[in-house]
Amino acid sequence: MEKLKTEQTSGNEAIISHSDKLVGVFTNPVETFSKMALLPAQTRDWLIPVLCVIVFAILSNFLLLRNPIIRSQAIEQQMKLIEENFDKAVESGSISRDVADQQLEQIRDNIDTQMQAGMIIQFVATFFIVFIVFFIVSGVFFLIVKFIFKDTGTYSVSMVAYGLPQYVLILQIIVIVITALATDTLLIGTSLATLLKSDTSTLGGFIFSKIDPFRIWFYVIVSIAYAKMFQAKSTVKYLITIFGLWLGVGIIIFFISQYIPILRPLAL
Repeated sequence: MEKLKTEQTSGNEAIISHSDKLVGVFTNPVETFSKMALLPAQTRDWLIPVLCVIVFAILSNFLLLRNPIIRSQAIEQQMKLIEENFDKAVESGSISRDVADQQLEQIRDNIDTQMQAGMIIQFVATFFIVFIVFFIVSGVFFLIVKFIFKDTGTYSVSMVAYGLPQYVLILQIIVIVITALATDTLLIGTSLATLLKSDTSTLGGFIFSKIDPFRIWFYVIVSIAYAKMFQAKSTVKYLITIFGLWLGVGIIIFFISQYIPILRPLAL
């Protein structure tokens, strides 16, 4: 009997290949994750998507910055932030205006070299940050599922439920790159804030940043994945919880970032 069960499981695993799961995320996530719930969680089902997100994120930056118009926009955007920081330093009396102007000129002269060095650091940081955030978020969701909802599953299942939907984010990156290159415009997202060029440091801009079709799609699939893979009776509680965490944590970080600006990207 045990041998027969093993053979059936092996047969099911052979039928549901990773490519089938990838397609299922987009075409029928309910059926896909319901089938996956009957099988052991596989490392490749979260590792491959997460690695792909990292690779596509790095490649997108490389491709966009090879475009001279977009590169110029990126430099101007970076210089604007640097100038704002120097203006604050001058207002506080930390440095004089003459010194600030001199340092700004030096930075502008060396900005290309600094950007190249910064890209290398950014590539390395992206690798570690994506994995760290992935493990933390998977862990938080798992604790909620295990100790609040008391549904059945393991941390490995949580990683798969959060990892496989990452293919939606890869599609988002592809859309951003194609749109940016087609319009010669520096794009950082697909939200309403990006479309309207809203200042995301304001409350209105922050709210607009959450109106993002790809992010909403991603979290809907994540909610379905957790509900089905943890064999819950209802998907609604997962939708409410996951969207509540996404918006709630974002709002908290947004208000904290008013005093600690470096945290601002984490709120978006």
